[in-house]
Amino acid sequence: MKLERWGWYSVLVSILLACLHGLIAWMSGSLAVFAELVHNLIDLLGAVAVLVGIRLAARKSRAFPYGLYKIESLVALGLAGLVLLTAYEVARDALYAPPSDVQAEPWMFVLLILTTAVPLVFSRFELRAGLAAQSPALVADAREYRVHAFTTGLAIIGLASQWIGMPLDRIAAGLIVVAVLKTAWDLLADAMRVLLDASLEAGTVVAIREVIEADPMVTQVNWITGRNAGRYRFVETGLCLRATSRKNVENALQRIENAVREAVPRIERLVVQLEPAASKYIRYALPVANVDGAISEHFGEAPFFVILTLHRDDHSVVERRVITNPYRTLERGKGIRVAEWLVGQKVDLVMSREILHGRGPAYVLRDAGVELKVIDTDDIDAAISVSSTEPDAG
Repeated sequence: MKLERWGWYSVLVSILLACLHGLIAWMSGSLAVFAELVHNLIDLLGAVAVLVGIRLAARKSRAFPYGLYKIESLVALGLAGLVLLTAYEVARDALYAPPSDVQAEPWMFVLLILTTAVPLVFSRFELRAGLAAQSPALVADAREYRVHAFTTGLAIIGLASQWIGMPLDRIAAGLIVVAVLKTAWDLLADAMRVLLDASLEAGTVVAIREVIEADPMVTQVNWITGRNAGRYRFVETGLCLRATSRKNVENALQRIENAVREAVPRIERLVVQLEPAASKYIRYALPVANVDGAISEHFGEAPFFVILTLHRDDHSVVERRVITNPYRTLERGKGIRVAEWLVGQKVDLVMSREILHGRGPAYVLRDAGVELKVIDTDDIDAAISVSSTEPDAG
């Protein structure tokens, strides 16, 4: 309803400007002011089209299950066509219309100044509303009103030049044509990007990827694609999840969708395609008693953890990191917090000398799809050598 209200405001402003410019053009005989009258009438039709586009955009039916969101871009495209028509009318009159006497009175300048200020102020608020709602129709309409303020200023110059005996009316009309053509090109380019299903902006794709990769269950984001439809976005992505049950997968997908919708507004549809993991590497986590790497007898109370990244084929070490356990000093629940922390480190397998089966940390790791193996050695190399056997159930 808020967008529709702005559509009605635009219609009322266009009617006001058309009436004032019509009066001045009739009384003065100025070609530049007449060009602005034509401009106003076309903008009035455009404002009505914006209102219709906003009202119809979100409607869905069996014939249009994805909605009519592109109607807003069609409206913007129509506005571009109307602006081009305005440019043609002004250019034709400036080049071929017979000379005419122009009468300039002080009250005409007062009204022209008013018709310059009104669209300038209105466009500022309409543009803000259009950007906030991500409505291409409102943004296009606001930009057109900005051009209106500029071209009306040219009309003032043209009329004033007649008043002081320097006839610049036709030159002012020609400058109006240049400004109008620039607006038409911008509107046309923006509308065609949406109608031809151009990709989402690079910054939007990066933001979506960062949100998805931040989920602890996601092991890899293979691709992201999307398009704009009016002010709405349709997004598809293919990713790999580390999960051991259907329930965990469903929970992860719902969590990812909620996070993406919160970070990126106006997503109408998000389609996630699960794909088999194809990573060449596997990541282990082992609690250690010191930075030299002796495996600790404890899990939650271990002072450090070693994070190892290995080749899946030969288990050769690619990367080795020693990280301080941030939860070892907690009085209660340290094991669960450490398990959640390791899930956030995107580990695939946790080795521990402490038996965790049937306890909170084991459930956290299992629900996140992280394998758990109980070992009876304090040597990391020995632990890695047995990692090729089947892990114990967590």
